Amino acid sequence: MERLKIGLAILAIAFSASFGFSQEDTTSVKADSLNIVLLENYNKRLAEIERQRVADSIKKSELEAELSALKTTDNLKKEELQAQLIALNEKEIRRLEDKKIKIDSLKKVTKGFPVFGFFNDTLFVLYSKLGSFSPKDRAEAINRRIDKLTDNLNFDETSLEIQKSENELDIVFGDQTIMTLIENDALWNDTTKEALAKEYKDKISAAVLKYKDETNFFNLAKKIGLAILVLLIIAALVKYISKFFAWTAIKIELQEDKRIKGVQIKNYTLFDAKRQINALLILNRILKWIVIITAIYIALPILFGIFPWTEHFAGTLIGYILNPVKGILTSFWNYLPNLITIIVIVLVFRYIQRGIRFLKDEIARGNLQINGFYPDWAEPTYQIVRILLIAFMFVVLFPYLPGSDSPVFQGVSVFLGFLFTFGSAGSLSNIIAGLILTYMRLFTIGDRVKIGDVSGDVIEKSVLVTRIRTPFNEIISIPNSTVMNSHTINYSSDAQEKGLIIHSTVTIGYDVPWQDVHTALIDAALRTELVLKEPSPFVFQTSLDDFYVAYEIHAHVREANRQGLIYSVLHQNIQDVFNERGIEIMSPHYRAARDGNETTIPSSYRPKDYKAPSFNVKTKKTDGA
Repeated sequence: MERLKIGLAILAIAFSASFGFSQEDTTSVKADSLNIVLLENYNKRLAEIERQRVADSIKKSELEAELSALKTTDNLKKEELQAQLIALNEKEIRRLEDKKIKIDSLKKVTKGFPVFGFFNDTLFVLYSKLGSFSPKDRAEAINRRIDKLTDNLNFDETSLEIQKSENELDIVFGDQTIMTLIENDALWNDTTKEALAKEYKDKISAAVLKYKDETNFFNLAKKIGLAILVLLIIAALVKYISKFFAWTAIKIELQEDKRIKGVQIKNYTLFDAKRQINALLILNRILKWIVIITAIYIALPILFGIFPWTEHFAGTLIGYILNPVKGILTSFWNYLPNLITIIVIVLVFRYIQRGIRFLKDEIARGNLQINGFYPDWAEPTYQIVRILLIAFMFVVLFPYLPGSDSPVFQGVSVFLGFLFTFGSAGSLSNIIAGLILTYMRLFTIGDRVKIGDVSGDVIEKSVLVTRIRTPFNEIISIPNSTVMNSHTINYSSDAQEKGLIIHSTVTIGYDVPWQDVHTALIDAALRTELVLKEPSPFVFQTSLDDFYVAYEIHAHVREANRQGLIYSVLHQNIQDVFNERGIEIMSPHYRAARDGNETTIPSSYRPKDYKAPSFNVKTKKTDGA
């Protein structure tokens, strides 16, 4: 099964290579069609020039014949004929120049038709038609003739000859014409017909001799043996790679509950040992196939390079790897100046940020004081400046980023900006409200506050919400925008310096002197542990109602966060002091008729001989009774 998989991998690589070649062939066919159209247009434009050349050539021959038939004494006629010949020669020069200009303009857009050697190598390229033969027909005909040259066992470097005809040069083998060169061929190659004919003759001879040398029995046997050796090496390499990864798989399995004990995050087991072993085995298997396929891919160019018929495949396969690597390295080298610029910009902004952070820490610790700038402003101000610095740094870096000028990059930037604008409208309002709250200094962490209907201690101030812990240990998150739109009471802001005034109301009947009530309330407040002695507690009489008088005790405290405890102890002390001094708290209402009713003072505060009064009934005797 393992060998079958490896065989399939080799076939897949070979198929992908052949598929790449077939794609290149398809592209080549399309390019050939385009070239045919361009060359046909070119030939039409040159046809008229060629017809004129033939007419001028005939005219020139006639003039030369007429000139040679003149008598030596007919000088006037001779000069006239010579002038006509000179005019024809100048016209021929202009014709060649015009043709050369047209050919030069076509070189930028026209691709010729190649004449191949025996190993798919290009010997030369044809652009011009010859008689009824198009450039493509000429190339195909020459290919067939060159292929037949290998049948001659006596072929050597002197077998091909160059023969001159009227306006053409022929490369011949014995009595067989291999190809014919015309004036246009020389113009396309920027040379003369003679030099071009010699060059092509030498290339054809070299190609035939190379084929004969490469395909003799001794060389073929050597190459086949070498190919078999490469295949054996590939098979051995794949075998030992498989064995190596099988050995690593066994080693991985043996490490279960030894070196491999699973992955834990605190008390949570993300991967136990068994799952981790399975994951490592899968990774080991994937890595094995990557190494095997890479080894086969590297070996294939070596195998293809042995035989001349497949040698070009080797260059193509290597190009599939080297061209992307070369492109990456070239792109990196070209991008290197921009990369250095980015590094310098980042370093400059980094040290600027460090300097600002140092100033922030000094202000926060109180070592550096700025009039009107509070230490608790240091951290939020630093964060704002940091965000602005990062944004400005990105603006500076943007032109140097790879692909920053591409439409895709710009489109993604616009899309992200759109999402940020419309997706964070509510969040932005909370962020802005959070900044305003910070600089308004309405409260700080630990303050006892009341925001709307929520009372408690501030435990967190973030950019989006303010969190409060209520006296019942509830955590309530209030959006900063809601805090801005609500009234806020801060009990702690002046408590340490001026003291927070707590107050409570009791109602006492009119039968008790108000001076006694004031004294009792003040004494009860002074008994309370967290109430300040200075400033001294004081009492207000807030109302005179139908059944009682309302007295309000006021006292200063510094522990604003412990109001619940202070109020509870204060009320206990008020009850104790009033009971000790025999003052009844007339809430709820009590009727003033005391006869037959016990006092509301607890028994522990009553005299030992206390008895409830009896009902007083008064009778009045009349005279008639």
